[in-house]
Amino acid sequence: MEPAAPPRPILFFGAITLLILIWGTTWAAIRIGLEGIPPFTGIALRFAIAAALLFLLAPVMKVRFWATPREPFLWVMNGIFGFTISYGVIYWGEQWVPSGLSAVLFATFPLFVALMAHFSLPGESLTPLGMAGILIGFGGVVVIFSEDLQLLGGPHVAVASLIMLGSPFCMAVANILVKRYGKGIHPISLTMVPMAITAGIMGCLALIWERGRIISFDASSLGALFYLAIFGSALTFTLYYWLLGQVPVTRLSLIAFAVPVVAVLVGTLFLGESFTRRTLAGAALVVAGVALAGRSRGRRPDLSGAGQAEGMKQAMGEGKMPAR
Repeated sequence: MEPAAPPRPILFFGAITLLILIWGTTWAAIRIGLEGIPPFTGIALRFAIAAALLFLLAPVMKVRFWATPREPFLWVMNGIFGFTISYGVIYWGEQWVPSGLSAVLFATFPLFVALMAHFSLPGESLTPLGMAGILIGFGGVVVIFSEDLQLLGGPHVAVASLIMLGSPFCMAVANILVKRYGKGIHPISLTMVPMAITAGIMGCLALIWERGRIISFDASSLGALFYLAIFGSALTFTLYYWLLGQVPVTRLSLIAFAVPVVAVLVGTLFLGESFTRRTLAGAALVVAGVALAGRSRGRRPDLSGAGQAEGMKQAMGEGKMPAR
C-alpha cells in the first residue's frame, strides 16, 4: 500500500502544539489522581484504558502489527523503558516531590536524548550550537521552578528527586531505539502494545505492593485517570511517534522544555498561582534555547515533496496516518 499523502505544515506543527498543551497539564493531573489512587494502580489503569482504546481504533486505521521482525523487540523495549520504568518512577516520586521540581527533573530528557543520539543515530551529531541551546533551555526551566529547588523538603525528597532522574533517562533510551529501529512500524503499534505490557507489569506490582491500600474512585481521581488515559496517553503518544518519524529525535525532544512553561501558565490562569518576573525570564530562556537548538543543524524538516514522503514511509510503513 502506498503511504498516505504528506500532511500540511499546519497539521504537522498543530500536532506539536497539541502535545505541548496536553502534556503541560498532565503533571497536575497525576498529582490529583494520586490523591485517590495509589501510583502503581494508577499507572496500570491509565495504560490499560489507553491500550483498550487504541485496540478498538486499530482496525479502523488498518494497522498492521508485526510488520517487521524488529517490532516485538521495540514493543518490549518501549514498554519497559518508555512506559513501565519511566512512569513508574514519576508516579512514585510525585508522592513527595513537588510537581514543579518533577518538571525540572524531567526537563533533562533532551540532554539525555542529545548525548545518546550523538553516538547512535547517523545524521544527529551534537553540535556546539545545539548543545548550547539545550543547556539554555534547561536553564530556563530551572529558573522557572527555582523556588521549588530552594524548598526541597529534606533528604527524603532529595533522594526521591535523584531516583526520578531515571525517568527521563529511560524515556530517552526508548526514543533512541524507536527512532533507530522503528521504520515501517505504525505509531499505534508502537503505542498500544507497549502500554498493554506496562499495564500488565504495573498491575502485578500493584497486587504485590499496594494490596490493602485504600482506593478512592471519586470524581477528581476518575476525571484525572480518564484524562491521562485518553488525552495524555492514547492520543499524545500516537501523535508523538508519528512525529518521531518526521524530525530528528533530538529536535523533537525539545518539547520537554515547553511543557513546564505551559504547566506554569495553566496554574496562573486557572489555579490562581502567581506569575513572577522569574517565570517570565525563565520562559524567555526556554524559547531562546529551543530556537537555538532547532537551528543547530541548519535544516528544517521537509514537509513537502519527496523528503516528506520518505518520512511518511519511515513513520507509517504500509499503514495510514492517524485520523485528522
